[in-house]
Amino acid sequence: MLAHAVPTDPAKFTLAREGATRMSALRPIPRAPSASTDDDPPDPRRWAMFVLLLVGAFLPPLDFFIVNVALPSIQRNLGASSSAEQLVISSYAALYAVTLTTGGRLGDLYGRGRMFFIGLTGFAFASLICGFAGSPWALVAGRALQGATAAMMAPQALASVHAIFPEREKPLALGIYGAVFGLASVIGQALGGVLISLDLLGLGWRTIFLVNLPVAGLVVLLGVPLLKDTRARHASGLDLGGVALSIAALGTLIVPLIEGRQAGWPWWSWLSLAASPMLALVFWRHEARLARVGGAPLVDPRALGAPGLGRALLIALLFYAIGAFFLLFSVYLQGALHISPLRAGLTFLPFGAGFLLGPLSTPFLRRIFGDYVNPIGLGLETAGFAGLACLVAATSVGAEPRAALLSPILWAIGFGQGLGLPTLMRMVTGRVDPALSGMIAGLVSSTLQVGTALSVAVIGGIFYSVLGPRHDPAAITEAFVVALVCIGVCLGVGAALGVTLARRPASAAPPSQAHS
Repeated sequence: MLAHAVPTDPAKFTLAREGATRMSALRPIPRAPSASTDDDPPDPRRWAMFVLLLVGAFLPPLDFFIVNVALPSIQRNLGASSSAEQLVISSYAALYAVTLTTGGRLGDLYGRGRMFFIGLTGFAFASLICGFAGSPWALVAGRALQGATAAMMAPQALASVHAIFPEREKPLALGIYGAVFGLASVIGQALGGVLISLDLLGLGWRTIFLVNLPVAGLVVLLGVPLLKDTRARHASGLDLGGVALSIAALGTLIVPLIEGRQAGWPWWSWLSLAASPMLALVFWRHEARLARVGGAPLVDPRALGAPGLGRALLIALLFYAIGAFFLLFSVYLQGALHISPLRAGLTFLPFGAGFLLGPLSTPFLRRIFGDYVNPIGLGLETAGFAGLACLVAATSVGAEPRAALLSPILWAIGFGQGLGLPTLMRMVTGRVDPALSGMIAGLVSSTLQVGTALSVAVIGGIFYSVLGPRHDPAAITEAFVVALVCIGVCLGVGAALGVTLARRPASAAPPSQAHS
């Protein structure tokens, strides 16, 4: 599937790591006071700052969704291969994934407001590169830069929920955070189709990237005087070795999965896949050694020892198996059904409406079902994908599925996704000390994006393998049904894991590690 505003007293924001560096790696991290509690007066400008930081949560998914509808137009204009099409999505998702944890830690160390504006400015520059790309590989390079710069601003909003809001306001803030993703999906798919159809100034698909420029300029203009900067006291330097190893471990996994099939699985793809787990092990040992000697690891192994956190992160990895759906549904709509980009974008609206409503419903549903809201959401998605696979398979080749059936199914999938996202965030971030919210916010967002990249690479690879050399409506429909089944299986496994995790909520974790 992705910072902070300012506490009243900066001393309350000191990372638990500062005290833990003087302790053995086997001892638990001491509990630190939350940056904002019900006993302390919260910052009166917290909601205004949170709204500003939500732009950093809104733009990254917007640019993920908006590109899907434009892919057929990009392919025709730039002559991109199917592999390059996947890279337009996956290069963004992969760089975003591998640098999110770094982005969260950079905010902790060097200032969250500063990292937000640096990331936003870099994102606008990368959008400019994408908007004027003259080849598929120039576009892929711009998308990769977009992903890396988005990772500097995206963790700020999620971490701010656990830093500046009192406990009574956190469910609402998390619901709004999740609704932002739903809003991005609504606007992204529809706006992509609208902009391409309008063909402003003859720019065609390029406007989907250039539209980011005025948004970024307005946020910088309004945000500089409003957003305060905050950082951890006595901040240590960034774990550059951990950053390099994490990028290498994920890169050697994702790149061959994307490029290997198109290239006929050459020797380098298998060598790269074999190197990935070894690099992951080296990364883990590097982080553990750094923690033992009192350093500041990128991902503190002691924080990951919180009960249930491993399963929660695995759910996060499976949660964004839906990432491939947006790419492949666009291919199905425009390739098999031959509908326009505008209509393709509007077809996604029921999904986006459900995704927008789901997070806003979670505070109410949590009072009834507690942590079971997450597996309920994933279960609803699983049923939705099963229903969509049956509907597409039963529809005549080249004919559009009945809107009376398609729209409710898409709404249910979006609603389930919207229910699952904020509750998943709470399940993960609520299991560690709130002083580590920056690191954990980056880690869970990174895990979601790794899930997206793997989904596009693996399920997209399955789709194109089933499709083979044929590109007729029957072949596209068959490959799309297979992909829908794969997505549904992943979400079903996530729902089952969510049930086991809901039986021991975050509030049941040891006091030194629980946040709720």
